[in-house]
Amino acid sequence: MSRSAAKPQTLSIKGLSKTFKIDNRLVEVLQDIDLEVQPGEFVSIIGPSGCGKSTLLRMVAGLEQEYSGEIYLGDELIKGPRVNRGMVFQEARLYPWLTIANNVAFGLGAQHSASEKKRIVNEHLQLVGLNHFAKAYPHQLSGGMQQRVSIARALVNRPQVLLLDEPFGALDAITRIMMQQEIIRIWEAERTTILLVTHDIDEAIFLGDRVVVMSKRPGALKTVIPIDLPRPRDRNSYQFVQVRKHIYTNFFAEVDVPFAYSI
Repeated sequence: MSRSAAKPQTLSIKGLSKTFKIDNRLVEVLQDIDLEVQPGEFVSIIGPSGCGKSTLLRMVAGLEQEYSGEIYLGDELIKGPRVNRGMVFQEARLYPWLTIANNVAFGLGAQHSASEKKRIVNEHLQLVGLNHFAKAYPHQLSGGMQQRVSIARALVNRPQVLLLDEPFGALDAITRIMMQQEIIRIWEAERTTILLVTHDIDEAIFLGDRVVVMSKRPGALKTVIPIDLPRPRDRNSYQFVQVRKHIYTNFFAEVDVPFAYSI
């Protein structure tokens, strides 16, 4: 990539709590979350459904602004959305009337000339392996390809933090494995800080430098587990299986909501 991202910053989450008002009653979703994510780190977040994982990502993105506690990116107190944080959702959320190139270009500001926009878009389509589909439309792409477009669009402003909210949850098993390998390739090329929310323990271990385990609602940090496994990771290796067994047995064996133990 010819453009360089801003100097990487530490993401700091301090004393974060969140309460929603639902049907005239208060529901505490997150409780006193403290987490520090180092520049370029890949952190996976797992926990039962409804424990506030996605809400936490939305707060880091600046999409949820009413809460107690603080979120910093370096010295910047996060108060709302900014281009230094990109987000990818479970659904691709592409504009069906725009070409793939124009979907990726949508997030670029007016400060870029037409030729510069074209160059930036082409760089990111190449990064996600879709440079030959620039003129295609979303309905002409598979689900996995559409998610790659979403990732390119989230990266187009060279964010310091990429937030992935179960981005592969709606994909079939084979495509999901391919996309996991793809996001690792992109992360190794860009070294963007990544926070991934997932229900899949295997996915969390395969991708993350650390796995953050959250409790039932109200979501609190149960533990943070370093994943000291060499890359590329082998899901069938003894070490991988032992980490999976440790997480499942110690933290999810008694959870009512079933978890994906493996793909």
